[in-house]
Amino acid sequence: MNNKLYVGNIPFNISDREVQEAFDQFGTALEVHLVTDRATGRPRGFGFVTMSNEEEAQAAIDGMHGKELGGRPLTVNIARPREDRPPRDRRY
Repeated sequence: MNNKLYVGNIPFNISDREVQEAFDQFGTALEVHLVTDRATGRPRGFGFVTMSNEEEAQAAIDGMHGKELGGRPLTVNIARPREDRPPRDRRY
């Protein structure tokens, strides 16, 4: 198991700090990264939380998966490694 979590269905108006406070109740959230759109800078509705160890990560999954934050039920699970994808053809 890993201690990096994928968090999906995050409300667009929630800050990194609010996510960290929600996950800190299960241990120490070492890092919170909410993904934003490169072009617009707007939140994309998902992110990653790194807990200090695997036990805290599992406690956070058990406690936060399906729990509402900002009116939306979160999806929380172990983050998978990024898949290698072929480069996109950027010609339009």
